[in-house]
Amino acid sequence: MFQIYKEHKGFWKQIFLLAKNELIKTYKGAVIGPFWAVIKPAFTLFVYWFAFTVGIKDLGAVDVFVDGEFINTFDRFTFMLVGFIPWFFISDSITLGAKSIRLNRQFVTKVSFPVSTIVTFTSMARLYVHFLLAAIMYLYVALISGVGVSIYNLQFFLYCPLMFLFFVMLAWSTAPMSAFSADFENMIVSIMSGIFWVSGVIYSSYDFTSGFLKYLMLLNPINFFANGYRNAFLYERWFFEYPLELIIFGIEFVVVFALGIFNYNRLRKRLPDVL
Repeated sequence: MFQIYKEHKGFWKQIFLLAKNELIKTYKGAVIGPFWAVIKPAFTLFVYWFAFTVGIKDLGAVDVFVDGEFINTFDRFTFMLVGFIPWFFISDSITLGAKSIRLNRQFVTKVSFPVSTIVTFTSMARLYVHFLLAAIMYLYVALISGVGVSIYNLQFFLYCPLMFLFFVMLAWSTAPMSAFSADFENMIVSIMSGIFWVSGVIYSSYDFTSGFLKYLMLLNPINFFANGYRNAFLYERWFFEYPLELIIFGIEFVVVFALGIFNYNRLRKRLPDVL
């Protein structure tokens, strides 16, 4: 951890600048440029809205129960919107985080640049987009959907930093391993669509009648953030009202942190030769 801290110390200005350049590079050559950061997720949401409200008409509204207690009824678009906002960040953080070192190999092979900061500025670029999408989501939930504003919304400032840190630490493991093996990178990209369907993004894992499945879903950190954003913006419940969910995530946070440090330090010095 001290090695990673040293690599970040004094480089924050460059990290913020490179995160900005990462976004510019992503949408370079497009007429509307960064607006694609909003258009792409908006189209995805439209497809799911059409499928679940027009195509499958029986799935119009969502009745939410938590531990048998009725919370509220939400229209499906609002329910899915709040779950999709963290998913867009998480999906990009996992896939682009795994590719980050290989795609920015010039920082490893041609200049003396702290390798761990590559993962940080790649995820930070997606965080900028996340802030924009979260602001649009909040305006919709607060002003259009009828849910309104509440003090529970402040939990965003807990879940968002936790989400950023968790997937940066995950990329400390996946990015060096992907640089060593293209198969590992391809495996991550391939399983992302499957992970989506078992992550509680378009449904509430709190509603599961099977106790085994309900507890199994608690092991999925993506489900933790999907539930967390809905707790903050829809359910009006505090994070500490789910102690088991919080404890499991805390354990996973420590494990991912330790594995990230171990894998990064194990592979860091060999990266220039491999790339």
